[in-house]
Amino acid sequence: MRLSDLQTGESAIVVKVLGHGAFRKRIMEMGFVRGKKVEILLNAPLKDPIKYKIMGYEVSLRRSEAQMIEVVAMDEILKDTSAPETPHTIIDEETIREIIDKSARTINIALVGNPNCGKTSLFNIASGAHEHVGNYGGVTVDAKQGYFHYKGYNFNIYDLPGTYSLSAYTPEEIYVRRHLINETPDIIVNVVVASNLERNLYLTTELIDMDLSMVIALNMYDELENAGSILDYKTLGGMIGVPIVPTISKTGWGIENLFDTIIKVYEGEDPIVRHIHINHGSVIESGITVIKDELKTDPKIQKYFSPRYLAIKMLEKDREAEVFLHKEVNYDKWAALRDKEVERIEDTLGEDVESAIANEKYGFISGALKETLTPGNKETANTTHLIDALVTNKLFGFPIFIFIMWLMFEATFTLGAYPMAWIENGVAYISNLVQQWMAPGPLKDLIIDGVLGGVGGVIVFLPNILILYFFISFMEDSGYMARAAFIMDRIMHRIGLHGKSFIPLVMGFGCNVPAIMACRTIESRSSRLITILINPFMSCSARIPIYILLIGTFFPNNQSLVFLSLYLGGIVLAIITAKLLRKFMFKKDETPFVMELPPYRLPTAKATVRHMWGKAEQYLRKMGGLILFASIIVWFLSYYPRTEVHDSKNVSTEESLQQQRDSYIGKIGSFIEPVLEPLGFNWKVSIALISGTAAKELIVSTIGVLYSENNADENSVALSEKLKMPDPQTGKPDFTPLISISFMVFVLLYFPCLASIAAIVRESGSWKWGVFSIVYNTGIAWICAFIVYNVGKMFV
Repeated sequence: MRLSDLQTGESAIVVKVLGHGAFRKRIMEMGFVRGKKVEILLNAPLKDPIKYKIMGYEVSLRRSEAQMIEVVAMDEILKDTSAPETPHTIIDEETIREIIDKSARTINIALVGNPNCGKTSLFNIASGAHEHVGNYGGVTVDAKQGYFHYKGYNFNIYDLPGTYSLSAYTPEEIYVRRHLINETPDIIVNVVVASNLERNLYLTTELIDMDLSMVIALNMYDELENAGSILDYKTLGGMIGVPIVPTISKTGWGIENLFDTIIKVYEGEDPIVRHIHINHGSVIESGITVIKDELKTDPKIQKYFSPRYLAIKMLEKDREAEVFLHKEVNYDKWAALRDKEVERIEDTLGEDVESAIANEKYGFISGALKETLTPGNKETANTTHLIDALVTNKLFGFPIFIFIMWLMFEATFTLGAYPMAWIENGVAYISNLVQQWMAPGPLKDLIIDGVLGGVGGVIVFLPNILILYFFISFMEDSGYMARAAFIMDRIMHRIGLHGKSFIPLVMGFGCNVPAIMACRTIESRSSRLITILINPFMSCSARIPIYILLIGTFFPNNQSLVFLSLYLGGIVLAIITAKLLRKFMFKKDETPFVMELPPYRLPTAKATVRHMWGKAEQYLRKMGGLILFASIIVWFLSYYPRTEVHDSKNVSTEESLQQQRDSYIGKIGSFIEPVLEPLGFNWKVSIALISGTAAKELIVSTIGVLYSENNADENSVALSEKLKMPDPQTGKPDFTPLISISFMVFVLLYFPCLASIAAIVRESGSWKWGVFSIVYNTGIAWICAFIVYNVGKMFV
């Protein structure tokens, strides 16, 4: 808890002081150090400031300053020791020290680094969390938090978005800065790529300017060694005052040494740690000093920021710094001084201040590396260059991309068919056991038709989804997905976007919700909105069970081709929609396409399996939650109302189907049937589509429930076979190859799931875009399915 949380008359023991630099030093000099008892004497009439007693004398702090002091209340200490709570209770110092040491052994860590530096791999290794690693910015949209225990310390570890700097241009940069300022982590772990130090260390210099406790994880150290390079990282760490620990996060090598170093830095026991100033040259330094000295006259601003860091950001006219300082009474004076110094620096150097500061930082990095790095003679990038020459070639790039997508779908069907059949047989076996041993009645029907028919109809597709995610994970982790975005840049420009928009669209093949959130990385608002609105046209994994069921049933000889056609169809509709939105609703607004193409790396089996298992967990949780609940609701609506005829033991299939039509869900389906009948859909198919508005997996579970309620002898028949059976009343099956194509086209395009709508509203900031997506997507789906069905009837 924080000191500011205590009430008048309460007391506590200081655990640690947060913040940094001069503010932290001043507070500690006042006696607020670990183990000291502090009493709250009184609050001012307006609750600010607050008077405290510590080390025998009285001192007042502002509430905002008290909030930066972590304490353990004496009431909590008494509870831990089971001592009676009386005014005369005395607890020996050793007991208090043990309790405080235990509380102080919680270290908050923030992982900060460039995209593709291996932060998330390190996070996964350390905390065991199941977060995905992607070789492009935007995968980690928010901070992921993990917990673990090591050598008596509790670690809270945050994986922050990848960022190249701490400027205020991109959402990632702003997010990282605000986290470091507001959350005040105890230690920053700056993850840098050992084989690309010059670029990675630029972010390090900005963190040094912020005057924060830091340890550098020199990641992918094996790549540096394989190149034949030699880095004296101990000397480099001594030069910049930051301990450097070589690591290989994908294998876990060096991770224990890293956390041993973090503990030493946290406890103040690492001799390397010292604060240095990155020298920006005499011209810029004189400007920094003038502004810094003025800022230091206001003690309030030093709580979160180093005055030197703020001075540098003021010279750069950083937006976030301007917003922070604008509310201060001396801002106009500081701004006038800043403008004067900027004019002087630019006149002297002949370039803008921001470029000059960046050049000086790179000059510092270059000088440090010249003293500590011996470049190798091996050309490690040769393999990357050879592969890129093929996969990004203007003639071969697109065919290779399409072939990889086809291979992914072919493997999804071919390899997935075996475990899918095992699960299907297992569900049928359980269904037969229930049929044989349970007494007739609603509970038996619920288990067979509702639970096993609904959930069992969806869980069989788990192997296919895992195989699909294996391929997507492999392409992302290997570096190929960034190349796919690269070769798509020209096409994206033609529809008014750029290659960076392709990344969230590819993520949409997994799930539209995080893909929509990943659009935050697109700087242009209009490009971001267009990408958000076309993302639901990407076939997410929730649609895969529907495709597999119908394609496997009606197109067994052309599964991959039909599957790929659906995916490409969604992409084509997304392109057309983007063109229309850019032409009629948004002005032309192109932003430059800047994207890192990381070297190719062979993903580890552990990382790939972890990603697959994470998706399996999500899928299984949805099985036991939303889909189970929805299946029971659908069963109830299709089972009731009942009559004596329906509950008799010898009910014909015709009578069972008539009961469904007379049920609550049958009446709902009959009401909406006229709207969807021109697409070839009857009332059962219409109900399945309605249920799919909540989550697309519910379509299969709904079909499973509705088509399970036939003659009891057919309960062991696979759902795919039931779809081929003719309806006794019409003499025709509800699904044919043509109807299934029309159905899949409609599912591909219509109403995004509720979670996607919520994400659209949240990311766009307006309900109108959520409503637009519902109306537009469903309208396009109806038109396309109508064309497919009615044109198809001419040839079938």
